[in-house]
Amino acid sequence: MLERFYSMLGADIGIDLGTANTLVYLRDHGIIINEPSVVALNQKTNRVVAVGSDAKQMLGRTPGHVVAIRPLVDGVISDFEVTEEMLAHFIGKAVKLSKKNGRPRVVIGVPSGITNVETRAVRDAAVNAGAREVYIVEEPMAAAIGIRLPVQDPVGSMVIDIGGGTTDIAVISLGGIVNSKNLKVAGDRFNNDIISYIRDEFKILIGERTAENVKIAIGSATKPKEPMEAAIRGRDLLTGLPREVIVTDADIREALAPSIQVLLDSTKEVLETTPPEILSDIMNRGIVIVGGGALIYGLADLLAQTLKFPVAVADDPLTAVARGTGIVVENLEQYREVLIEHDNELPPR
Repeated sequence: MLERFYSMLGADIGIDLGTANTLVYLRDHGIIINEPSVVALNQKTNRVVAVGSDAKQMLGRTPGHVVAIRPLVDGVISDFEVTEEMLAHFIGKAVKLSKKNGRPRVVIGVPSGITNVETRAVRDAAVNAGAREVYIVEEPMAAAIGIRLPVQDPVGSMVIDIGGGTTDIAVISLGGIVNSKNLKVAGDRFNNDIISYIRDEFKILIGERTAENVKIAIGSATKPKEPMEAAIRGRDLLTGLPREVIVTDADIREALAPSIQVLLDSTKEVLETTPPEILSDIMNRGIVIVGGGALIYGLADLLAQTLKFPVAVADDPLTAVARGTGIVVENLEQYREVLIEHDNELPPR
């Protein structure tokens, strides 16, 4: 009887709804989904052809009537219906694995500084996708919880979350964000920088996937110990024919330099407007970088050299936000104050 009651309650799910990737945490199972935030749509029938990894394979390779859409731009929903379809697909997968029949309770991570309208769009999309209760938490807060920083203590912590569409720079203390800045300089911007650089310097046009692969393979913020290089193929802008060139880590570093400078300057701005006591805590404890951008070689070292205090990359930085949403959904009462309360119907105290 008790088992049936629990199955009716529904699963507890944490979702890192990212511009580039969506990660889903399921209570008692951990992270069960880590797939690109891409949906392939048949425009003739208006039906979803594929979601996630299957849809990403189709980017730039579809016939005219099939389009691969990224429904989130800069961390916020740009296509409500497609986001709903994507969430329904991922939530459905999680519910099936949980073997619970009820509608799930969901905690979703969103960028800091998101507007009420954008928050409502995320909440409505999740409810329409099958969620029973939806709670919203800001991604830098979720990341800090995911990497076990003492967010509820009267101690200052600083997190830089470099995602696909946005970078969140946040100072956290006593369960709240004291100071933050949200930038549109993140993984997608880095890819566009590489595409522009290759076009200008080598007169070759490459796609987003090629830029992403080059960034992962040889992207760096400081000079590596050993020189790195990669072969890239694209369309020669002069002849229109395919051509292959070899690019080095120095080329990619030069391509990324302006965006990384914006990141450094923005981090300084946040620190300049942070209360002195909290600043003192951050100097002692250092800054932690999470998100896919944290994996760029030498970025933590460059930040540490610029700011003159410790900067570390979190363990498994790609899953920090998803792990944080999972901890919150499992301990809603304990983490009540970290939720964006104006947009949640919280259980009674």
